[in-house]
Amino acid sequence: MYEAHLAAGARIVEFAGFDMPVQYKGLLEEHAAVRERVGIFDVSHMGEVTVDGAKALDAAQHLVTNDLSKCADGQAQYSALCNDKGGVIDDIIVYRHSPEKLFICVNASGREKDFDWMKGHSQGAKVEQHSDDWAQIAIQGPQAPALVESLCKPGVIDLAYYHFRPNVTVAGVPGCVVARTGYTGEDGFEVFVPPDGARQLWDTLVAKGATPCGLGARDSLRLEVAYRLYGNDMDEEHSPLEAGLGWIVKLDKPTGFLGADALKRQKAEGLKRKLVGFKLTGKGIARHGYPVVKDGQRVGEVTSGTMSPVLKEPIGLAYVPTGLSKIGTAFDVEIRGKPVPAQVVKTPFVEKIK
Repeated sequence: MYEAHLAAGARIVEFAGFDMPVQYKGLLEEHAAVRERVGIFDVSHMGEVTVDGAKALDAAQHLVTNDLSKCADGQAQYSALCNDKGGVIDDIIVYRHSPEKLFICVNASGREKDFDWMKGHSQGAKVEQHSDDWAQIAIQGPQAPALVESLCKPGVIDLAYYHFRPNVTVAGVPGCVVARTGYTGEDGFEVFVPPDGARQLWDTLVAKGATPCGLGARDSLRLEVAYRLYGNDMDEEHSPLEAGLGWIVKLDKPTGFLGADALKRQKAEGLKRKLVGFKLTGKGIARHGYPVVKDGQRVGEVTSGTMSPVLKEPIGLAYVPTGLSKIGTAFDVEIRGKPVPAQVVKTPFVEKIK
């Protein structure tokens, strides 16, 4: 895949220990391709862990914040791993093949950390690292479903959002897992493909008109729909409740889960800070780590920020005290030492398709 990116004119950067394409022809062109047509991303840096055996479902329930008993076989579920303090170790997607077989996709930065955590709390299930056994290509945009369907045997167009099909031959590559998931807010699929077939799949997609897209467009696309980025918008010092992900935290799950007690306390005591979406009403672009200021005092910080290619406005996410989290609340973002006015707004910034 690396040679394919170079051949396509990619600018390569280091990301989570990988050499990754940040852009090819340009962020704006790649962003527009996904919003208007179809773009493809090499996301093979993501990690994969399996949980197998008679105790697999029970073990996974103990590990994750969401409730896998509500997830059917062939369905995927967004969730999180939490530490004992309720901080987010990682946000993940669990693909439920059966109660005895679960496949978990983790962030690149969490490949080893997440695996060690899960293995250390496996409760008798078999936990295995398979991150080097899969490449992954995301095909996203309004034209993505028809393109992917044309390449798949059996077909996948019937899959509902957050459902998947194993053992699919894609572009002549057997043994793929095709999931109707994504990180852009558009319809599309993510294909887990055996590594020796990844280049064949990528080249086929390019030949059929898909636009190669890099990390830059992936970030601007996900931010427009307010999808969280691990390491920016949440981490081990911030809980999923603070990150606005309470919908994936099932505190009433009968089995409980690691970190549940801390999250119950946090909810009972009331959140002291919240992640909010904002738009700058002054000139500038907010970036990760920029201070949030109110009445001359630093009260929080920006976690993600960009100029929205669709809205042509500067948008971002930031942690602020709960008292400043209401829509319409004004504060300043300090940009190169100067306060720039901002306002809390409803998210997603751009209405997502899925």
